[in-house]
Amino acid sequence: MATKPAPGLLSARWVHLVMLNYQVDAEVLRPLVPEGTVLDTHGDRHFVSMVGFQFLETRVMGIAVPFHRSFDEVNLRFYVRRPVDGQVRRGVVFVKEIVPRRIVAWLANALYNENYVALPMSHDDELAAGSTTLCYSWKHADRWCRLGATLAGEPYTPESQSEEAFITEHYWGYARQRDGGTMEYQVEHPPWQVWQGIDPVFECDVAALYGPQFEGSLAGRPSSCFVAKGSEVRVRRGVRL
Repeated sequence: MATKPAPGLLSARWVHLVMLNYQVDAEVLRPLVPEGTVLDTHGDRHFVSMVGFQFLETRVMGIAVPFHRSFDEVNLRFYVRRPVDGQVRRGVVFVKEIVPRRIVAWLANALYNENYVALPMSHDDELAAGSTTLCYSWKHADRWCRLGATLAGEPYTPESQSEEAFITEHYWGYARQRDGGTMEYQVEHPPWQVWQGIDPVFECDVAALYGPQFEGSLAGRPSSCFVAKGSEVRVRRGVRL
């Protein structure tokens, strides 16, 4: 018998997701893996991703909260999987998530024990006007940081075994809890089309913001860079494993 999905908690549109993906040593990630999950791999390689995007038309339990419907997010994440009833749930774990709204950070941390922080943010997005550059910025320790890319060519649907599909098609989230347990939640969206990204930009004091263990992995050129169009998204309520 199929498990009944948890009730919906949040709905929104996520658009123009800049994704810079870096190969990382598994030993860097193992201390962060939530109980009940294991690291996921693509071609025997482990990845972390720097992701920047826009939350639009956000509703919590169907309610639009004034002044909190549209905002940016930048996060550092990695990939895990969990077998359930003969199937594999592929999910993401967030090292840290940055938003400009304190109440958004507080709510996510309270409900899921995620690692949100609220910092000043902005974005440069003129894709609708014909620009091919996209950049997200945030201010940390009196320094403006940047994550961006230049789009190349037309958007396309990634091949099922491609690195782009591996990065974008993880439909579960996992968060370690204070008592050592794990919260699991489902993220629903259709497969995304992507643009190939060139001239990736990532400027940040990695050691200060994410920890010195990530400094080496995020210092070089990413393994891949692309921008996902995005779509309507629904996040379901978390369930303790």
